[in-house]
Formats: sequence, structure tokens, C-alpha cells
Amino acid sequence: KENCFVPTSEIIAVEETELNKKQRNIGKWQKMAKPHAFTVYYVKKARNHRWRCSDVTFWCVDEHLCNQWIQALKELLEMQKSRPKQLLVYINPYGGKRQGKSIYEQKVAPLFSLASISTDVVITEHANHAKDNLFEVNINKYDGVVCVGGDGMFSEVMHGLIGRMQKDSGIDQNNPKAPLVQCNIRIGIIPAGSTDCICYSTVGISDPVTSALHIIVGDCQPLDVSSVHHNNTFLKYSVSLLGYGFYGDILKDSEKKRWMGPMRYDYSGFKTFLSHHYYEGTISFQPAKHTVGSPRDKDSCRTGCYVCKKSEQQLAEQHKECGLKHEEDEEEWKVIKGKFLAINAVNMSCACPRSPKGLSPAAHLADGSADLILVRKCSRFDFLRYLVRHTNQDDQFDFSFVDVYRVKSFQFTSKLSEDNESNVTDIGKKRFGQFCRDHPACCCNIANSTWNCDGETLDSSAIQVRVHCQFVKLFARGIEENSKDEAAYSQSSIEQLL
Repeated sequence: KENCFVPTSEIIAVEETELNKKQRNIGKWQKMAKPHAFTVYYVKKARNHRWRCSDVTFWCVDEHLCNQWIQALKELLEMQKSRPKQLLVYINPYGGKRQGKSIYEQKVAPLFSLASISTDVVITEHANHAKDNLFEVNINKYDGVVCVGGDGMFSEVMHGLIGRMQKDSGIDQNNPKAPLVQCNIRIGIIPAGSTDCICYSTVGISDPVTSALHIIVGDCQPLDVSSVHHNNTFLKYSVSLLGYGFYGDILKDSEKKRWMGPMRYDYSGFKTFLSHHYYEGTISFQPAKHTVGSPRDKDSCRTGCYVCKKSEQQLAEQHKECGLKHEEDEEEWKVIKGKFLAINAVNMSCACPRSPKGLSPAAHLADGSADLILVRKCSRFDFLRYLVRHTNQDDQFDFSFVDVYRVKSFQFTSKLSEDNESNVTDIGKKRFGQFCRDHPACCCNIANSTWNCDGETLDSSAIQVRVHCQFVKLFARGIEENSKDEAAYSQSSIEQLL
């Protein structure tokens, strides 16, 4: 058998093992009256970021020595203070292929039991069941909350936890400038939905066993969260995609075709591409001057990311020097007006199996910024070239009609919102209208698009968005390096960033 090194942090459990008669008769052990044994369960890493639970059994002649080993290893595991002992689990039995409950019971629960993790399981019965429940439970008795489902289930749990934290702290979420309280209770994601983008972008694979093992070993990955407001009304929190135009239209159309299952996204995507609507409006944003990296530097966010750590320090220094309120009021806003096929803001790469690099390959999970991608009006053929870039290794921002900015906050206004709603911003900038493409072949009268907020539609097109650095924490390690092509920052690249 080949030798392997396993760090204590990746040992799952240690158990005394009863040897059966057949095992006792193997090789030299048959000469011993009563051999003793213990089994070590540990994380075994496979390709493509997949983790599996493996085990190795050690045999020992001396019972006292065997017990000493077991006790010593268990003491080492007790020292891993980041490991959860009590978890609250929410299972969405309706999401994806309706496999959430069976996935948890067959693949996840046995691993939690092996690791001596106690769980309180809630099977959700309707939309916002988990969110509402999180306002009522004694949250302090748990080391974390686990959601079994897709991105929608994660969003529901996240909104419940953040909302609970703000309520307990007396914070008004409707105030877009309110200093929100960070959510320190970690969230675990067991992927079981039709879309598992958040899990894929934070672990590197959508696999229930891998995610369960990340939870067991107690990993912690901070995550930026964007708050979305309309005037002084809170709308949603976002951790992955805020999309207006193309991705908003896809979601709006697909919601009418839920009977098609996951295929509805392909159908609506093709239909939306053919319609080729563009929208006119004005986007105002504050550049994220505290960040170390940039959207086009090709440095992906990986475990122990240098960019996230350094950017967090820079942001903390900025807040210490001038204060959050002063900084947001006084810092310069950049204003861009135009006709857009798509406006996308992402807090993470938004990678998935179909788009391994995502919408913004160099977006970071915890640097206190979002990547704002503006796709201006262009031909249908050029837009197709842009979309194809999401599936390959080419630079998807290398087009004259695509602009990308790293921002810490932004605002968007349109003609419809200007006519029917009060102002979103008080920075005194003129706002421009928005309209459907005036094509005879279009045959439609759409005056406005919809914001796609992590797979849910927003009621208002005029929004204010602010990024909150490392606002929530996940049971995840980030995406680990697994090849020379994904090497960590070299000293030279660090020097360039500095």
C-alpha cells in the first residue's frame, strides 16, 4: 500500500475496530491470541476538487498501546475548535429533481453521524419556510446552518440569518446606508438543486459528499454580500449574479415555463438571444479603489486568496481613516449612460459546469467588491461571440462593446423608473430612459427589463447596490489549487500588485 500524509484537520473520525474471524487469520495476525485495532476515517482528495471519505485500519498487539493511540487521536480532533458539533439543517424536498431528502439521508447524514455531529432537521414545506423559521429558533445553540437544495435554498437561509442578525441588533435593513452587522454563523451548502452555482464557485464542484466533508472539517470561507435597495426600501441580498437585460429577460421568461423543468433555461435563453432586446439607461458606480486585483488580471480566487486578504486590510484601513459615512458621501461616482444588451454585477466568478470560468473569471469571493460588466448594444453575431467566450479559455472582456469595472457600490436608473418612481439617487446626475429595440421584426412593446438577483426577479428596475465585505461565512475552503496552471501568486505577481 502506498504511504500517504493526512493532516489532523482532515481526519474525520477515529473508532475502535472489532476484528472479525477472517481478519484475525490474515498473515502474521493469526499467531496472536487477540489483536486489537482502530480505524481512522479521513478525507481523500480526488480529481476536480472531489473529496471522499476513506479509511485505514491499524492493528496492534498491545491493547493498552492501541487505546493510547485512539485517545491521542481523539484529543487531537477535540483540539479542532472550528469543527461543528450541532447543526441546524433545512432540506428543500421540491428543488432540482426532488432528490434533496434522499441525498441528505443517504449521502450526508451517515457522514455527520460518523463525525459525531448532532443535527436538527427541518423539511421545508413552502417558500420562505426556512427564512421564517430562522427568526424563531434559538440560533445560539447551533454551530452552523446547513441548507440542502439549490441556490434558491441558500438565498432563503442567508436572508433568514442576515435578517435575524439585523433584527436582534436593532438595525433597519431598509436604510441603504445602515452599518449592517456581520453574520458569524457559518452556512453549509449541500447541492441538490437545478442550479448550484454558489457551491461550484466556492468549492469547485457540485457534489453532496464533498460539501458534507467541507462542513465536517470545519472550513470557513468568507463571502461578500451585496444589499439591493430601491429608494429607502430593502429588496434583496445577492451573493452571485445581479443581471439586467439578457439574464433578467431569461429569468422572466423561464418563470412562465416551470413545467419544463431545467430545460426552461435553455429554451428561454435561446428565445431571449433571438429577440436581441437592448435597454437604455444610466449606471453610476464607485470604483473599488481598495482592491488589490482587477477584473482582467487573470488571477482566480483560490484557497487562502492573497487578493481577498489584502483587499480586506485595505478596506479596513480606509474605514478607520475616514469612516464609512464620509467615504460613501464624498468619494467620486463614475456615470455611464448608453444602450445595453446586458448589465451584470457579480460577487463571484459564477462558474458552473457549462461555464467553468464563469461570467468574471477573476472575481473574488471576499475582497469587498463586485465586478460590473456592461455589454453595450452590438450585433447579434457579436453578442453570440461574447456568450461563446463564457464556455472557453479566451478573454471574454476582449471586445470593444464590453466594459468591466471593479466596484464597491452602484446605482441604475431607467426611463420607466424615472417616470413612475421617485429618484433612486441624490447625486444630481441626469438619468436616461430605456426602451425596447425598435425593430419591425421584434413585435413587442417591452419598455423595461427585469433584474435577476441570484435567480429571483426584483420588483423594481431602479436599484442601489452596496457590497459588504466578508459579510457571511460558509463551511467551505475555497477552490484549492490542483494543477500547475492554477499556481498561487508568485512573488513577481505579488510585487506587481503591490
